[in-house]
Amino acid sequence: MFGTTFWQKARERGLSLGNITAYLSLCCMSRFGELTGTLALTLKARLLGVCLGNHVKAHGPVGLLRWPGGRITIGHNVHFISSWRRATAASLSAPVRLRVFGPGAVIDIGDGCELSGTSITARSKAIRLGKNVLLGPNCVIVDSDFHAPWPCEDRAKQPGYERDREVCIDDYAWIGMHSLILKGVHIGRGAIIGAGSVVTRDIPAMTVACGNPCRPVKSLSESPRA
Repeated sequence: MFGTTFWQKARERGLSLGNITAYLSLCCMSRFGELTGTLALTLKARLLGVCLGNHVKAHGPVGLLRWPGGRITIGHNVHFISSWRRATAASLSAPVRLRVFGPGAVIDIGDGCELSGTSITARSKAIRLGKNVLLGPNCVIVDSDFHAPWPCEDRAKQPGYERDREVCIDDYAWIGMHSLILKGVHIGRGAIIGAGSVVTRDIPAMTVACGNPCRPVKSLSESPRA
């Protein structure tokens, strides 16, 4: 009886079997992926000593690596997207990865941030994201070159820790897909970084910047809400 009534109402509203199936499939993928991803992230964070805020959600797997003495802090209402099923604008090259490789290295993700297939690697310094930072698909953020440039004969074995620099991305910044944020960069509050940019220098607040190397191209007049 219920099934008959359901299909009658569906036909009356012009819904086809294909549309209903597509909708139910979308709901199942979204709910199941988020449920399993969030559960796995919560367990992994507890085992590895990662500080996890309230209402953090993960769609798909999130890679965590914390060197003893390093610190990873994830704020409240953070959303990780690690599955192509949830990504809307592009495919994802890999799941979200957060890695600290040194005893003093820090990754600090503020409340309300959203990361899509993002890779953040702090080798010896701090990488900090303010609140409500948006990172488009497949962005990479690093605090290091990972090899000393000189002498060239010793690059493979000289880590060059003295050249590492902190990275800071302020509140409400929006980083476009496939962008690379290199060591020592400070991106100001509300700034927008265009897709595919390579950010090698500071970007002022409320500025649109893009390119390789990334340069400011426009100022934004409207201030973000507090």
